[in-house]
Parts: sequence; structure tokens; C-alpha cells
Amino acid sequence: MIKTLIVIPALNPPVALIDYVAKLIESGLENILIVNDGSRPEFENIFERLRDEYGCQILTHAKNLGKGRALKNAFNHFLTMPNVEEYNGIVTADSDGQHRVEDVLSMVYSISNNSDSLILGCRDFDSENVPPKSEFGNKLTKLVFKLLYGRKITDTQTGLRGFPKAILHDMLEIPGERFEFETKMLIHTFDKSIPIKEITIETIYFDGNAETHFNPIKDSLRIYKVIFASFFKYLLSSLSSFLVDIGLFQLFLWISLSAGIHRGALLILLSTILARIISSYFNFTMNKNFVFDGEKRIHKTIVKYYSLAVFQMLLSAAMVTVIWNMFSGSETAIKILVDTLLFLASYQVQRRWVFR
Repeated sequence: MIKTLIVIPALNPPVALIDYVAKLIESGLENILIVNDGSRPEFENIFERLRDEYGCQILTHAKNLGKGRALKNAFNHFLTMPNVEEYNGIVTADSDGQHRVEDVLSMVYSISNNSDSLILGCRDFDSENVPPKSEFGNKLTKLVFKLLYGRKITDTQTGLRGFPKAILHDMLEIPGERFEFETKMLIHTFDKSIPIKEITIETIYFDGNAETHFNPIKDSLRIYKVIFASFFKYLLSSLSSFLVDIGLFQLFLWISLSAGIHRGALLILLSTILARIISSYFNFTMNKNFVFDGEKRIHKTIVKYYSLAVFQMLLSAAMVTVIWNMFSGSETAIKILVDTLLFLASYQVQRRWVFR
């Protein structure tokens, strides 16, 4: 019979964790690994009871290393088990009991039908019992993911996740030690084209989510640093390329004028073309090596990059023309709006196609 390992990271867990584990075992989920992520000594009795009375495996950290490290150590433990071939994967659940046993079972069943997908147990943040800070935080993160990565994720911070055995090696490659690891996991699945399967689960919060170890300031900063890291690099690359372009344009003008070439449309056009050729290749190199860190072979990416650049330029001109014909107004203002939208779209195209 194929088994699924239930992994529960725990830091100073409530006594109710024992009852929760008992219910999991009663439902037939007997293979449970608890990661004691550096809990204080007074909580040792809980882990001893889970091991001695309920047969749970206990993986102990000498100090608190963070949820990301707890999950990766559990993944590594799973993959090195002598009987790992008897298992189809892992389901992770939180230690505060906010994931119903029925929902954990749904995740276990889903692994059998989605052997190559990351499975997310997604909460409904429009429910009345969701604390305002949780509702705002998750909806904001959901919106940012949609804008920057073009993917709709209903619950970006869910701790109830299913990992078929086939994708666990990929999960071990992901950097991150604390709550930001779960965000990096989503971005990694986008980059590696790992499918994501969402399952709706019941939304449960106890005492306004008082049991959580999530620090709303420090951990949120870590998460948003992860989400925006690539985009900020993209902004920096674009800004530096703009400065290179302007600087070269001015340099070519100065050289030409010093050589006795007269000012005029031809000189401006020539300086623009020369500056753009160099600055665009500078931007290509920055994006390839610094921003997206994807395909390294130039011949596979440079054609895509310049195809996108030409298409974006023509599309910009067409959209500005159409909008101006419809509403008139300032062509420059229209172009700023159009190019901003194309700039955001170009970021996604470069991530998912050019430098994949």
C-alpha cells in the first residue's frame, strides 16, 4: 500500500497538537514526522508523548532554524529513508491545528492524481472569520504575484501543501530558511514550469491567529524582498541601460560635432542608432546574467530578446497612435502610459520566454 508522510514543523507547539495528531492517526494517516524547530525545554514533554504514545518520528533542531529549514530537512529526511519507495510524497501541515483532518486527507488523495504538481490547500479570505491583517496581507501578496509573475495564486502563504515525490529534489534546491521559503517555492515552480494544483480548504483561525509564529513586520519584509527581488533588478538594469543610452548619445554628438559634422536630423538619427545598439546589448547582457539568471547560451536568447524589442517598439507606436486618434491629448503622456504597461509586460515575457 502506498503511503504519504505527514510533516508538521513545530515551534513551542500547543498541547492541542497531541489531540490533532491523534485525529490524524485515527483517520488512517499513521506516518507522521514532527520537526521540533528549537522549541523551549518546557515543550519537550509534548514531543516525547508524540514519539512514545503515538509513534511519530521526531526530527529535532538544537536551535530555531526557521520554517524553511525545517521543511527542507524534512524533505531530505524523507528522500533518504530506506523505505522511501513505499511512499508517494509528503503533505505539510501547521502545528496549530488550523488544518482540518479532512483537508489533510484531501491533500493525500490529490498527490496520487497529481504526481508532478505542487498542491496547495487554499483558504477563502472572503470568509467572515478571517482576521483583517491576514485578509489584507494575503490579498495584497496575491495581487503582486499576479502583476509580477502573471500567475493567480489563491493562497500564497498556506502551510497545507502536497509534494509528490517527483518534485521534492527541486524543493531542496530553493534557498531560504524561514517563512520566505514558501514564497520562493512558488516562484521556483513558475520558473521550472512545475504545475500547481489548488484545493479549497476550510478557513480556520483560533483567537485571531494568535498561535502563529509569523512576525508581521520581519517576515513580511523577507517575503516581499523575495517577491520583488527580480523586478528591482529589472528596474536597475533598465535604468542603467537608459543612462548608458543617454550618455552614448551625448558622446556621439560631441565626437561628431568635434569632427566638424553639422547639427541636424541625420546626426541625431545616427547618434540615436549607435547609442541604442550598444545600450540594448548592455541591457541584454545585464538581464541575462544579473536579472533573470536563465538560459546562458547567447544564440538562444539574443534573437528572442531583439524580436521582443522590435515588437515592443512597433506595438508602442501602434497603441499610442490608436489611443491618440480616439481621445487626442498629449502624445507624450499617452506614450508614457503605454510604455509603462509594456515595460511590465516585457518583464514577464523576458522571465518566461526570453531568459527562461
